[in-house]
Formats: sequence, structure tokens, C-alpha cells
Amino acid sequence: MQTSLPESFLQTATGKAADEILRNCVHCGFCNATCPTYQLTGDELDGPRGRIYLMKQALEGQRPSSRTLLHLDRCLTCRACETTCPSGVDYHLLLDTGRDYIEQRVRRPLAQRLVRRLLRLVLTSPRRFTPLLRMAQAVRPVLPARLTKSIPIRAPGGQAVTSTSLPRTMLLLDGCVQPALAPQINRATQRVLAALGINAVIPEGSGCCGALSHHLTAAQEARGFMKTNIDAWWPLVEAGAEAIVISASGCAPMVKDYGRLLADDHKYAGKAARISELARDLSEVVSAERPEASLKRRARGRKIAFHSPCSLQHGQQITGVVEDLLVQSGYTLAPVADTHLCCGSAGSYSILQPALAGKLRSDKLEALQADHPSTIATANIGCLTHMAGHARVPVRHWIELLEPLFTEAP
Repeated sequence: MQTSLPESFLQTATGKAADEILRNCVHCGFCNATCPTYQLTGDELDGPRGRIYLMKQALEGQRPSSRTLLHLDRCLTCRACETTCPSGVDYHLLLDTGRDYIEQRVRRPLAQRLVRRLLRLVLTSPRRFTPLLRMAQAVRPVLPARLTKSIPIRAPGGQAVTSTSLPRTMLLLDGCVQPALAPQINRATQRVLAALGINAVIPEGSGCCGALSHHLTAAQEARGFMKTNIDAWWPLVEAGAEAIVISASGCAPMVKDYGRLLADDHKYAGKAARISELARDLSEVVSAERPEASLKRRARGRKIAFHSPCSLQHGQQITGVVEDLLVQSGYTLAPVADTHLCCGSAGSYSILQPALAGKLRSDKLEALQADHPSTIATANIGCLTHMAGHARVPVRHWIELLEPLFTEAP
């Protein structure tokens, strides 16, 4: 694609990167074939190719409008287009640049600004989010059915699992909403890793990975979360922690990108690069430990459907790993159509774009439940929460399904 970005912009690292990405696009349209929003609306501007044109026009100096912002807002950042693209276009990097550039030039309505700010204030802070969630859960029984579907039932958390006697140590990201919504996920993670000889420690002071703020174009706020985590993790990294384990696949691409995002920060660049090197999705850690010998009993053919979140299969390019672990554990995987398509969760997307997110969820659940599984397994707290209240069967994190097989008597 030919470009004519302003010379002043091209002199910046951001401008050079955007120009290269734009030039890599060859207009083929393969991306539209796997774009969830294009499949729903049929609008060229709701597909990656159309959005690339909108961003190109804005970066070249054409004044963007609220319509430009609308089509970028409708993007899930699922990155299915990157998996499909034969030219290797780093669409999500261009999207970060385009969104930030256009956000500064198109003023949102007050209501939108307030909602986005509120989401960043509440969802990134367990101190704020947890009491609000508990209040909603307390009144859940008396609410209309359509509202109760959006409020998850309170899940038991259990005690933290730590053991200084284990020979190895890894750090575990607790995250922001997961400790309140599903604390049992990281408890199950700790128990499975303990069975594999690994002490999974949640360092005090760590928290939100910064992804929510980053995707809502609050770059400095996101950098603050990144630095807070690095400060909390660094003493244990220096003490020899082997990895930073992330059980929410939606957080993993962000932590793995700390090195790039903080490359211009002289104080944190080196540390951030090391953190990115150590970041591992939970599936990578468990599969690397060859867990077969640690399993105490098997699932005996119970049929489940696995939903691979976009952050796992597209964002991290991890495919088949969780599925193999489940099959090795004795589960039978139900066939699922269109596994590449997003469920509609996408961080705050399900709140900001409820109509599109709801349709994507309905389509996803229809595909997942077509072969009548007993359970739906997934790898991300956002996907789990988005689907759970609307599914006919339980929706659980895959590590919860493995945990009893590691810890219960045969």
C-alpha cells in the first residue's frame, strides 16, 4: 500500500512503524473472511482492511470524524486477521497508533467519556470492583432474569497455596477482576503447579496488567500498571523466579509486550524486556512440565467443549496446547465449528458494544453446545464470565478441570 504520511510523523518511531505496517498491506481482503464484526455487519469499514484505510487517511492528515471512531470502537482487537493475513500485517500495533491518534482529534460525547473512565476506575482496581460485585451478587436473587445473567454467582476461593519446601518458584499474576469473579482459578493453578514441584507465588503489590487501560487509549495509565507490576515482581525475579505465569490468557499478550511498550523508558526498559522474556501463559508452563506422570486419576472420557480465547490462539499464537492437555487427562473434546471466531467478550467490549457482543456470544455458544458437552472450558476470565450466564452447561477455566486429577486420590 502506498503511503504519504507527514514527514514530521515519519521522523518518530511510532510513525516509522505505522508506515511500515501500512505498506505491508496488499488489500487482499483475506482478513475480512475471519473478522467477526465484518461477518456480522457486512460493512467494509467494520473489517480490518476498511479500518486500515480509515487509519491511513487520518494519519495522512485527513480529518477523522465520529464515524471513524465508531468503526475503530467496533473492532474487538481479537487479532484473527493477523492469523489469516498472508503479508504479516501487525494490525494490532497499527490499531493502537490509530486509536490514540484519532482519540486526540475526535471528542467523544460526555456519556461515552464518563463510561470509559468509570470502567478504567472500577475494573482495574480489586479494591473498588470487589465490593461493587458483592453488592450485585447480594441482590441477584431479586433481580429480573435478564439482569441476573450478567451477574456471576459468587465462587468459593479457598486458601492460598504456597510451600517453601518446593524446589522451584514461579510468580503468578493475580490480575484485577479475576480474584473477585473466580478466585478458584488461581488456587487451582497453584495446586496443579505444586503437584509439578513448583511454588506459585502471588507477589504483594502486583495487580492489573494494564491491558484494559491500554485498549481504552489511556497509555500513561497502562504504563503505570506495568511499572507497578515490574516493581512488585523484580525482587523475586532477581532471587531466581523461573517465570511469570498468567492464568488469564487475555493478560498474557500484554505482559509479553511490556518490553516493547516500555522500550523508551530508560529506567524500566531493561527490566520490562526481562519480564516479557519470563512471561508464560499457564498452558505453556503446564505442558512444558510433561504432567502425565503427576496425574493421579483420569477424567474417563467426559465430553467437554473447549473455547480457545482470541488472546490465546491469535494474540499468543498458542493452538492445540490446552486441547492436548485435556485429551491427555482423559477428557473427550466435542467438535466445535468456527473456533477462530471471537465470543464477544474482548475486555470491556461486551459492555461498550453490547449488541455486537451479544450476537457473537449467541453464535459462539451455539457452536460450543452443538454436540451436547457436559461443560465448556476456556482459558480467560473475560470469556468465562461473558458466556457463563447464558450457557446451558457450566463454563469453567480449563485448569479447574485438571486440578482434581492432580490432587485427588486415584
